[in-house]
Amino acid sequence: MIKITNLEKFYRTEEVETIALNKLSMEVKKGEFVAIMGPSGCGKSTLLNILGMLDDPDEGSYLFNDIEVAHFNERKRADLRKHNIGFVFQSFNLIDELTVFENVELPLIYTGVPTAERKKRVEAVLDKMQIMHRRNHYPQQLSGGQQQRVAISRAVVNNPKLILADEPTGNLDSSNGNEVMELLTDLNEQGTTIVMVTHSEHDARYSHRIIRLLDGQTVLENIMI
Repeated sequence: MIKITNLEKFYRTEEVETIALNKLSMEVKKGEFVAIMGPSGCGKSTLLNILGMLDDPDEGSYLFNDIEVAHFNERKRADLRKHNIGFVFQSFNLIDELTVFENVELPLIYTGVPTAERKKRVEAVLDKMQIMHRRNHYPQQLSGGQQQRVAISRAVVNNPKLILADEPTGNLDSSNGNEVMELLTDLNEQGTTIVMVTHSEHDARYSHRIIRLLDGQTVLENIMI
């Protein structure tokens, strides 16, 4: 599904050039659950942004389902992204003014799904994530664990091929964190490919494989048994 080769990303100011990714190469196969780990500043978030087509690399190749997307313009990236990729963030990124139902419905509106079909799909995913009873509540009325359930519901309502998760349990206690990891595991077992950035060795053990980065390069891979 994902193949990146010699990927490079630089951030420049008038005085300093920072190398965020340094000729990084890696692959993620369809149906895998991959964790990306490493110290702060090693390039994890930069990599996730490029994988999610929120940013483009300065050099190198990025094949997504055998399509070269490394230097797509923003319109092409956005079109491919909204039909193929779901995002789960540490800070949930829910819209406070919208109800649970409306937050989850948003990706379907962006992709032009008709109203009746939207209702059916949102209710199905809320039921699956055991958050249907909160459908008319607002994010501020939910616990952290419930908010992350809503965020995951929003990420999967379009049936994406790939979920990118950035520290998905970072703002949760251990009990809610474990629930979120079980949800991601269930989604992966149903065929969704997952790439997760995490600092947590505990969370990383849910994955099939851990890729460890240092200074924008892969330094070690662990296959989980």
